[in-house]
Amino acid sequence: MAEAEAKVIQIAGSITVDELSKALGLSVTSLIGELFKQGIVATINQRLDFDTAALIIDELNIKGVKLEKKNTTTQISQQRRELSEKAVARPPVVAIMGHVDHGKTTLLDTLLHKKTVEGEAGGITQHISAYQLEHEGRKITFLDTPGHEAFAAIRQHGAMLTDIVVIVVAADDGVKPQTIEAIKFAQGANAKIIVAINKIDREGADIPRTMADLAQNGLQPEEWGGDITMVPISAKRGDNLEKLLEMILLTSDIEELKADVEIPSEGLVIESHMEMGKGSVVNLLVTGGELKTGEFIVAGSAYGKVRTMVDFKGRPKGKATPSTPVTVTGFKELPNFGDSFIEVADEKTARKMALLNAQAAQDANASANVTSTDLLRMMSRADNAKVFNVIIKGDVLGSVTSVVDSLKLIDTKGEITLNIVATGVGDVTENDVYMAEGGETVIYGFNVGVPVNIAKMAARDKVSIRTFKVIYELLDDAKREMEKLLPEEVVETEVGEMKVLGVFRTERTAIIAGGKILTGNAKPGYLAKVVRGKDEIGEVEVESVQLEKMDVKELAAGETGGIALKLNKRLVVEINDRLRFFTREMKKKTL
Repeated sequence: MAEAEAKVIQIAGSITVDELSKALGLSVTSLIGELFKQGIVATINQRLDFDTAALIIDELNIKGVKLEKKNTTTQISQQRRELSEKAVARPPVVAIMGHVDHGKTTLLDTLLHKKTVEGEAGGITQHISAYQLEHEGRKITFLDTPGHEAFAAIRQHGAMLTDIVVIVVAADDGVKPQTIEAIKFAQGANAKIIVAINKIDREGADIPRTMADLAQNGLQPEEWGGDITMVPISAKRGDNLEKLLEMILLTSDIEELKADVEIPSEGLVIESHMEMGKGSVVNLLVTGGELKTGEFIVAGSAYGKVRTMVDFKGRPKGKATPSTPVTVTGFKELPNFGDSFIEVADEKTARKMALLNAQAAQDANASANVTSTDLLRMMSRADNAKVFNVIIKGDVLGSVTSVVDSLKLIDTKGEITLNIVATGVGDVTENDVYMAEGGETVIYGFNVGVPVNIAKMAARDKVSIRTFKVIYELLDDAKREMEKLLPEEVVETEVGEMKVLGVFRTERTAIIAGGKILTGNAKPGYLAKVVRGKDEIGEVEVESVQLEKMDVKELAAGETGGIALKLNKRLVVEINDRLRFFTREMKKKTL
């Protein structure tokens, strides 16, 4: 059969054995048999990736069949990354990153002449916010990223969007764990790094020490022969901010940042949430083309027609050029933050592309194989593991994702299984309470409200709803709840050691001995392990202790006295044996 007449089988990322057998016109049994010959044990619903499916078609020597990958949004975006000769200069996209409370948002406030810090829960940025300003007639796009450890996912997402990362380090506090994390993210994203050494007006500010700390973490200052620009600033007073902007534009010129505008628009989803009366409200960063109102766009499994578009100040925009952040309405459903978006010709194409993206995502998340080790581990834990059920509601999808990711990072030592019953954007609803009812499920709300009627319904049905505005408070609460599910454990605490110098009486259930306390102390009620040489030969209980033939409450280190021991089995204590005293109690396990 000629190549032009070949039958084309298109798959997004993988295909089931059943689907491939039908496409090839073979029986499922024949295909499974062929897979077995190749060392692949598969069932009818097993998913095969593109390469495996192509290998099987080749091995079966089936003529007239051509296997092709369907183009998803991500693949189309990747295909467009090569710039054309018509590409034009674009503004730099700059992420502001660093440790919590080192002044990232204050820096942006001063640059943009706006106030946001007071309105943030706990003074911590909890979302990515995008802004654009002009300096010397040129535009710069800024992304303000969260600094708290729980927002690592958002912070990494912010770095991946950017050309330049400004890492803010407080001169009076130095390099902190999240500073190091920001450096790694920026380096991983191949972004140029500029350091803003902030709070130089503070008492205790030490610029050389801060530079030395940064140098130890791989950022060599230009002044010391390195390639990292470091600008001492005071975000609060505005010191040296002009110089910082000049360094950003200079770095942008050196990098020769460009984008194509004569292509269908494309970019990335920064954030998304639902608003009453508006529906889905999505923050986008345009990376190519020109996004206009009325265009159809696809982002992940979501699609829609751009109904309205405004800039970061809420002013209407008819079009958005590369490196411009905008907020749009018109999506049929909420796209996930980090999804690529592209412009398509019409609604039919948009719907088809969204379904294709959804299938590709499902394929990527499908678990193809479970090893025997995994099965044994799951079987061994099945009876013992406790389950912590939660429903997560957040103000925006990025917050929900970060809360879920952070909860999964809590180390439960394999004793508790975290079960995310459901997630969603917006206030707690009646449906959330129904899902939580009777299942010992906690509903966590992050920056969302609980309507009065829903709160009454939850109280009636004994469903716990807990709302938070600061993420680490939510995580601390979840950790406490998980600890409640942990069983008690036997805890032994060593409290002292005695060397036996004499044995005065040995009975079937008791021994009286004398000795010297080497460490710690000995008290009535303590347990003791009898150690002879390197061997532990038995266990006894301390009934009483004596000092100079007088009963006392304890024998302390360095003292020599008598001790009465109670036996639970026949045991002989000899001179030079050691008694290692300890306490044994039941304690609740902690995470």
